[in-house]
Order: sequence, then C-alpha cells, then structure tokens
Amino acid sequence: MNGGWSLVTYRQGSRAGAGVLHEGRVRAPVVLDGVDGVLPVVERWAEFEAELREIDPFDAPAVEGAVLDLPLRHPRKILCSGPNYSDHLAEMGESFGAQWRPYFFFKPPTTALVADGEPILVGGDPDDRVDWEGELAAVVGVGGRDIAVGAALAHVAGYTVVNDISLRGPHRREDAPAPFVWDWVASKGADTSLPMASGIVPHWQVPDPQQLCVRTTVNGEVMQSASTALMICSVAELIAAASALTTLEPGDVIATGTPAGVGAGRGVFLHPGDVVEVEIESIGRVRNPVLARHAASRR
Repeated sequence: MNGGWSLVTYRQGSRAGAGVLHEGRVRAPVVLDGVDGVLPVVERWAEFEAELREIDPFDAPAVEGAVLDLPLRHPRKILCSGPNYSDHLAEMGESFGAQWRPYFFFKPPTTALVADGEPILVGGDPDDRVDWEGELAAVVGVGGRDIAVGAALAHVAGYTVVNDISLRGPHRREDAPAPFVWDWVASKGADTSLPMASGIVPHWQVPDPQQLCVRTTVNGEVMQSASTALMICSVAELIAAASALTTLEPGDVIATGTPAGVGAGRGVFLHPGDVVEVEIESIGRVRNPVLARHAASRR
C-alpha cells in the first residue's frame, strides 16, 4: 500500500462523503467538506488539486464508522486498452510490430464497476471461461481532445487498481458476419466485470507510472507479477491515443492493459467460490469473491 494517502468515497450511515484514506483510517480534510464522493472531486479537479496537495492527513479528523464505497460511482466513460504488454500478447499467440497502435473498448460505467470486497457475479456456463486481468488505471482530472503525449500525464488526477474481468468463451462468434466476429460487448461488458480498488492515489504520489509492480492472485496463488515498465504503449501514450478517438472528460477511467498470466494462457478460469485479488505497489489493491449469479439473486 502507498505510504501517503488516497482519495476515497465513504458512507457513514446514510451519508456519503469524500475523504482520504491514510494508514488504514478514513479522514475528512476541510477541503472535502460537503462533497459526497470522489467523482465530484475529480470532475472539479482544477478547483481541488492545489488544496489537496497541501493537506496533512494527521490534521484531518477521523471519520468513525466509515465504510468504503466505490471511489467513482458512474463515471462518464471507462476505456480499456486492448493488449498492451508484449508478454501477454505472446501468451495469447500474438505479437506486435513497429507500427503498433493501441486500441480500446468501452465498459458500461453504471453496471460493470464493482467495489473492493463485493462479488464478481458469473453465470453457470463453464464455456464462458471467466478470466482475470489485473491492471493499472488512470483517472482523468483535466479533459481534452488530441492531447500530446508529452502533456498527457498532466491530464491525470490519479491512479487506481482494476480487474478487467473477461469472458473468453463468448468473445468469438462463429455465426456472425465477418466484421462482427469479435463480440466485445459479450466478452467485456458483463455486470460486475470491473472491480475497482477503494482509493484513487493522486498523481503527485506516483512519480513514474511505468515503474509499478502489478500482482494478481487467485485463491492465494500468484498468477500475474510484472512491472508496468513492460507496457508496449506507456500510460501517456495511451491517454494521447484515447483522446484522438474521443474527448476525454474529468472522471473518465482509462485501464492500461494487463501483463502475462491470465487464465486463458493457463487454461484455468474463475469459478464460484474463488477469490481474486489484484495489487499494485504504491497504489492499492482490489479483492473480490466470485459468486454464481443465480445464488446472489436468492439472497
């Protein structure tokens, strides 16, 4: 976990608020008084950034009985990078050349996100082949279009951890016309398919997003362990590329791809009863049980 602090959304009874998580305690600095979550903070990043840089968590009162929630509830857009680590491409039987350009897909922002500790819901069909993908995600604080690579990191409010849950089985449709053979919605757009860590670590606490270790475990067994230095396209390059396709807005989330070690490369997939955890040094972790959807509906 980071030695500084992260922005969190918390609930205290029926009340929601924005605070900072520091050394395991939620605190409420004055600058966040009256704000009901992290999303309004990053949507008004220009107003909050300077004051947030100056806060000392020890000067802020602890919030007793605080329960952490999703930090970003219903952001406008979630863009996920396609393959962005050479080792992951290799395990999927692919490679990249000198002309490689990143590509993206969307996840539904209102139904895909799930908080730390909440279940990943899966159907009962083993042919779904439910997979994990531990990833670093950048949260946009300053919007823009056609952003230059050299200026891209200045558009980041902070970083968090996500798990891009993927259904490998429905991804390729043999019955579809050629242009639609890859069904990205079926593969990537399921409910609860993007667990997100509780905290957003401000960008100034992350000097180099290309020097972080991504580690994923399933039932305690290490499946992924790699540095973000292995990305084909850096975080800055991904932000620039995404902004060439669509206008980025404050609060948008950009997931940056996953390293080798996914289930598809191992022939091992997630099932009800499993627990999957993604941790990134200096950023945080997200840990979720896997639960059958029909069992959850009976609760």
